[in-house]
Amino acid sequence: MGRSFRRTDSRSDDLSVIISATALDGAFILDLDRRNDDRGYFARTWCQRELEQVGLNTSLVQCSVSYNLRRQTLRGMHWQAPPHAEVKIVRCTRGAIWDVIIDLRPESPTYMQHLGVELTADSARSLYIPEGMAHGFVTLADASEVFYQMSEFHDPASARGVRWNDPSFDIHWPVSTPILHARDAAYPDYSPLVAR
Repeated sequence: MGRSFRRTDSRSDDLSVIISATALDGAFILDLDRRNDDRGYFARTWCQRELEQVGLNTSLVQCSVSYNLRRQTLRGMHWQAPPHAEVKIVRCTRGAIWDVIIDLRPESPTYMQHLGVELTADSARSLYIPEGMAHGFVTLADASEVFYQMSEFHDPASARGVRWNDPSFDIHWPVSTPILHARDAAYPDYSPLVAR
């Protein structure tokens, strides 16, 4: 992971979101700054001001949830093409997932590279995914639930996908025979034309 950002202009008792850069340009981990007491903890999961201070897109127009009955369910790799490209913030709210993003921005210094991050309900960690990245995950536990925040409205005509095990990316998934929807299984391998 790269550098982390915390508010420095706040009172010592003020909550913040811990924002850490990843190996992929523009992708960030969002961790909780927990305030623990005998009841449990309280933490902020989202702050428009804090994300804007480090240059992140804070537009939020839709939230969705993905519930997955069985371990080894794989969803991906998905994105929306311009002009409906979207930022996603993904968090596992129940169970555990291995979340994967692929940088499909030809102008990016991390073009064609991928990142895998374990997200669990216990950690409450989120992944900030910038526009132009494909996203997918595989469940590591039964009854896993994933919560999405998105910067653009879903536009079916802009929906794109690439095969989860495209050899161009050499992603080492933690499962070899995942449970797949027919649509995800039928996605083509990547080419720059697919991304448009």
